[in-house]
Amino acid sequence: MVFTTRAGGASASPYDSFNLADHVGDDPAHVAANRERLAGAVGLDPTDIVWMEQIHSNTVTVVDGPQAGPVETTDALVTTRPGLALAVLVADCVPVLLADHTAGVAAAVHAGRMGARNGIVARTVEKMVELGATPTGIQALLGPAASGRHYEVPQEMADDVESRLPGSRTRTRQGTWGIDVRAGLVRQLMSLGVTGIEADPRCTIEDTDFFSYRREGTTGRQAGLVWLTGRG
Repeated sequence: MVFTTRAGGASASPYDSFNLADHVGDDPAHVAANRERLAGAVGLDPTDIVWMEQIHSNTVTVVDGPQAGPVETTDALVTTRPGLALAVLVADCVPVLLADHTAGVAAAVHAGRMGARNGIVARTVEKMVELGATPTGIQALLGPAASGRHYEVPQEMADDVESRLPGSRTRTRQGTWGIDVRAGLVRQLMSLGVTGIEADPRCTIEDTDFFSYRREGTTGRQAGLVWLTGRG
């Protein structure tokens, strides 16, 4: 499991420099160079990394091989194929990487506010279990994302998300209503029986090592990658 930062790439401002998204207005040649650099850094062929056309849905898609382009209209990928890397792009949303190495099932999830509210992570765990994973065998890693300290929303929105993702409503540093999607997802994963959880506490809004849509508007995307190296 790997998370990238915004450093070390070929892209120019405002995508500087390791932007991995091809839908944000960056030079396609720079994105391609960055994706090749990422593949080389983790010892994979670029064609063995599967990307998503993320739309903030709760759609989960199973893939069993390389794809010609991004998997359309989905926010989670699941595979049982060793060596096939699943990628999630983020710039404040929570990247969730899941793997049961004993069962040989892995998943990458784009958990934004709406997707998390509507059960994208729970649906992904359910699909992994259908493919042979066990909740106690799943290792979960939640990457850098917008924290509740800075993710300010109207009270009605905070209440709505809390009703569907308990543990996510919070107060910001300014005392206003906020959402901590990552905290809500940790609680949800535990309720599903997933106990092997690590959550990176870094906040993309305040940490300039990361792209942040809420901080910058026009910006790039970092990525999370997960892949199976073989069956246990």
